[in-house]
Amino acid sequence: MSQVPATLRYTKDHEWVRQESDGTVTIGITDHAQAALGDVTFIDLPKAGKSFQSGEVFGTVESVKAASDLYCPIAGEVIESNPTLNDSPDLVNREPYGGAWMIRIKPKNPAEVSQLLDAAAYSATL
Repeated sequence: MSQVPATLRYTKDHEWVRQESDGTVTIGITDHAQAALGDVTFIDLPKAGKSFQSGEVFGTVESVKAASDLYCPIAGEVIESNPTLNDSPDLVNREPYGGAWMIRIKPKNPAEVSQLLDAAAYSATL
């Protein structure tokens, strides 16, 4: 069974969202997503300053099994991409909710986070 931390919000596309104390939002992929992908070999993430709408593709994750698009859960501007994933994409398999976060964004509308799935609702989709 996949880990689904209660402190995060989720999308049906298996991204997770954590609201930070400074108002920014951190985004990654769920334990379920990394398990389905298998061994992650490459991640393509956007540079700081790029803006995305909710549901828009913001990057790609590639594994030994497949390539999969990453979807932005809420609208906002990227303030940072995780540089560690360039050299260690396999971190996604080991720490999907920790060191393997993908991007941090400044949300256009912070209230969008509360419209995402909570842990119970996300678990029900698995």
